[in-house]
Amino acid sequence: NVLMGNLVACRDVVIWGIDLKKGMELGPWASCIDRLATTPEQAVVLLRDAVAILQARAELLAAMGRRVWEISPEMPALVIIIDEYAELADEAPDAMSDTDSIARLGRAVAVTLIAATQRPTQKAMGQGAVRSQMDLRICFRVREPRDVDLILGQGMLRAGWDAHNLNAPGKFLVSAPGHDRPKRARAYLLTDQVVTDTASHYAGNRPGLDQESQRAAIAASPHPIPKANSEGNYDSPDADQPVSAGATTAEDALWIGLCMAPDEGTEIGDLMRITGMTKPTIYRHLREHVKAGHVIQVSRGRWRARTTK
Repeated sequence: NVLMGNLVACRDVVIWGIDLKKGMELGPWASCIDRLATTPEQAVVLLRDAVAILQARAELLAAMGRRVWEISPEMPALVIIIDEYAELADEAPDAMSDTDSIARLGRAVAVTLIAATQRPTQKAMGQGAVRSQMDLRICFRVREPRDVDLILGQGMLRAGWDAHNLNAPGKFLVSAPGHDRPKRARAYLLTDQVVTDTASHYAGNRPGLDQESQRAAIAASPHPIPKANSEGNYDSPDADQPVSAGATTAEDALWIGLCMAPDEGTEIGDLMRITGMTKPTIYRHLREHVKAGHVIQVSRGRWRARTTK
């Protein structure tokens, strides 16, 4: 919550989240999270899109003769927060290669992975490169001294990093470049009300992805895009029809945003950020989709594609 509270205040950071506890932990921040995956299937899609963004940004930097993504509100960082990473490794093993790619290659292009887990063994982290690539580690109180080396790295317990002796809730140690001596710190306690108030305060002031990253995510999406028939209406989506790499129009982005919406739907403000459309234009397209039977309004201001079996 402390990390989220600081990130949502940043005008140059887009936040994606994965919370396989049905959004129980990250859900209260949903109004500030650009994309939130709460099922293994959604997590796989989200991480694949993140890798596509990473690759597109790398290509753009290479074309510009630059090596580092200069973060700004127009070119924001992408931060992916994964709660209970071990659950992701168990339930979505297909996503592990993508998390490896983000951990290894994401730094220069400002695509960052933050993973929380109870016990970060190599097995729990998916047997990949993620654990070894994470050089910033936060360790709260542990029960067994041997867990210090497990979390912070071999030899850290002997060097004085005594996380098993932390004596109050919220106390922690940070191991990171520039933090090479153990020094205890304590996190703020954010109540549920503070989280709600903070999310509400910043919800209307969040940045969207840059155009290059949006195009990359759209091209990587597996969701079908409906085509207008001779009467000007949309045909029913074909589940086997993939999105082509050239599907980068605002209308395509709207349809993908609706297909990727959670069960509770996506807000109009989020659809505006995804597509770059004005509110009246989005409502016009929504009316067309509803008339064709492809979209439903879940609640006031929230929409999603109709699920077909």
